[in-house]
This record gives sequence, structure tokens and C-alpha cells, in this order.
Amino acid sequence: MELTDILEKLLIKNSLVTAFAVVGIVTFASYSLSKYLTKGRLNGSSIAILFGLLMAYVGGRLTGGSKGVSDIPVFAGIGLLGGSMMRDFTIVATAFGADFNELRRSGLAGFVSLVLGVLFSFTIGAIFARFGGYTSAEDITTIGAGAVTFVVGPITGAALGVDSSVIALSIGIGVVKSIAVMVITPLVSKVIRIDTPREAIIFGGLLGTTSGTSAAMAAIDPALVPYAAMTSTFYTGLGCLVCPSVLYFAVAAIV
Repeated sequence: MELTDILEKLLIKNSLVTAFAVVGIVTFASYSLSKYLTKGRLNGSSIAILFGLLMAYVGGRLTGGSKGVSDIPVFAGIGLLGGSMMRDFTIVATAFGADFNELRRSGLAGFVSLVLGVLFSFTIGAIFARFGGYTSAEDITTIGAGAVTFVVGPITGAALGVDSSVIALSIGIGVVKSIAVMVITPLVSKVIRIDTPREAIIFGGLLGTTSGTSAAMAAIDPALVPYAAMTSTFYTGLGCLVCPSVLYFAVAAIV
């Protein structure tokens, strides 16, 4: 048996360890490029995210599958490492790094950011849905909910009984929003200047997408991740409550 065959079997057998190694290599390469190629102007996290998207695209094209690079047997562990279980675990774990005194200090500002964030994202999504040719209140509400987050969209669509294609579109909109927050926020970090927990709380409340805001805060200051993750999690919960109910009735009254 050749060395390459032995190595391939070893990597497949220890797929989760392989996934950690791949992520480590990509992260190291990304931050090296950030430091030496862009002189720190492009954050390493943004480069790593772009690498991940490229790998997912190439993996999908090579295998014709639906799970990106994890459809390649050697990289199957990435499907677990990047799956919903690990994602939800890390989101919950971030709460233990938060100082609840800071959360209390945010008070009214944090609450207002949640309400405004959900309403603004929903409104933008609903407007795009209307201009995209959707006319029923159910479809418009589902797509608007997708603009809130890619979790709220399918929950709202299932509650309203819309077609699966509309639900898929709502998920796509939410994913695009999440990726945009991940990539763009580090690029404009010096302009928006999120330096304190209170600002991170408001940021998470306004944009909401937990994966996006957490990655963005990790690029700016890892200590701020729990605060953005906390309010963005509340944001998702608030969206799941109001989109299929209050906002649906509002859209129905308008259209």
C-alpha cells in the first residue's frame, strides 16, 4: 500500500481532527496574508471566510454534492465541525464570557436596537420581495423574515404554509446577509469603531445574525463576541415571535 493511500485512510478515519487541522492551516495562511500582503488593512478573519466560501464552491463543483467541501471524504469532518451542533454549542458557550452588569447597563438602548434591527431588516426584505414579483402576504412575510435571519425565514414560512421555493429563497437571503456582515464589518471596523461591550450589544441587536456578528466581533476584538452574540440571539428569538404573527398581519393589511 502506498504512502498516499495510508495517509488518505488516516485522514478519513480521523475526520474531525483533519477538519481542525484544515481550519488551522487556513486560519494561519489567512492571517499571514493579512499581515504581509495587505499590511493589516484586510482582516485575517475576512480572508479566512473568503477561503472557506471558495473551498465550499470548489468542493460542490467537484463532487456535484450539496454540502460543499465536506462531500469530499477526506474533508467530511468539516461537515460536523461547521454543522449546526457545533455552531449552537459555541453560541451558547459565548454567554459564559459576558458580564451581565454590562448587559444591564445597555438597558433601553439594547432593547431599542433589537426592535429597530428586526423591523429594518424585515422591511428591506419585504420591499425586495414585492419588487421581485411576490404579491401574497405569506410570501412577502417569509422573504422579509429571511432578511431578519436565515433561521427566522424558514420558521415563518413553515408557520404560514408557503411553498418550499420561497422558504429556500428566505434562507438564501439570510445566508447572504450573514456572510456580508462577516466580511464587511472587519473592513469598516476603523470607521464604525466598536470598542465597548455596550456598542457590541447594540451592534448585535441591530444586525442580529448570530454567526455573522460573532465572526465580525472576533475579527475586531474577541472579548466583545459574547455581547454581540447575546443580543443577536435575542434578535433571532424576537424575529421568530413577531414575523409569523404581528408582522404578517401588518403585511396582510397593506397588500
